[in-house]
Amino acid sequence: MRASVGDQLVQHGRVVGQHDKVGEIVEVMGQEGNPPYRVKFQDGHEGVCSPGPDTEIRHKETTGQ
Repeated sequence: MRASVGDQLVQHGRVVGQHDKVGEIVEVMGQEGNPPYRVKFQDGHEGVCSPGPDTEIRHKETTGQ
């Protein structure tokens, strides 16, 4: 799993009715885009995450010219 600053980290809910938790990666602490990541979630909480199988990275849009 590789990510860059500005990408979104999405932790999918593990039980029925639990919502996904979405945050923005504000720091990549591993080498070459690898975890762990410092993530700021939509509720204002910030933490260090080492993503598991219930997590996906949504890469930020890049504009090509």
